[in-house]
Amino acid sequence: MSIWFRISEALSALTAGEGLSAVFDRLRSPPERSVAFTIAVIALGAKMAKADGLVTRDEVTAFREVFQIAEADQQGAAKVFNLARQDVTGFEDYAARIARMFQDQPDMLRDLIEGLFHIAMADGTYHPNEDAFLTRVAEIFAMDGGDFACLRARFVPDTSPLPHTVLGIAPNATTKEARAAWRELVRKNHPDALVARGLPEEAIAMAQKRMIDINRAWETWSGKKAR
Repeated sequence: MSIWFRISEALSALTAGEGLSAVFDRLRSPPERSVAFTIAVIALGAKMAKADGLVTRDEVTAFREVFQIAEADQQGAAKVFNLARQDVTGFEDYAARIARMFQDQPDMLRDLIEGLFHIAMADGTYHPNEDAFLTRVAEIFAMDGGDFACLRARFVPDTSPLPHTVLGIAPNATTKEARAAWRELVRKNHPDALVARGLPEEAIAMAQKRMIDINRAWETWSGKKAR
């Protein structure tokens, strides 16, 4: 069953006048968390897309890249996007509800922030309002500052993706420490591990880029140490 069919079912359960925040309150059980994750990224992405005052074709396309949305499912995704744009609920309320939903799965919240970075950079520009938006969402998610800096370094062109930042190690870490950190990141971000913790299969393309960045960071770091 397509995740978009399950999302359509979740949306059809809304009564007149209810917003997407009501969906977050209902999708608490683990089997439906992949649905909640997808709705959360699209909903917060829609709010963020308005942060710079302009919703571009590139930002809309980014949703399709993150979730590999099939042609037949695009209408369902657009419905979530439009509901979020029209909902009077503020993004902080959305973020707080999502944080409560995934409070026992901080990795899912990090995955969500990563999806938002992907969308923010879809038009090639990182607007100050988008930075403020993502910083505030990360705060609500109680995300580690180092993890947020790592994501920003990977996505934003004006920051240098230092290999130790991506690997989450100290600049003076030993080769043994760096290798251990790299192997742990590879293990945690294997597609099977992501699906197991609730990331929808449609979002695995996002994780593939992450693996490229992780491996590139290790190659850069180990290469420098070998000199």
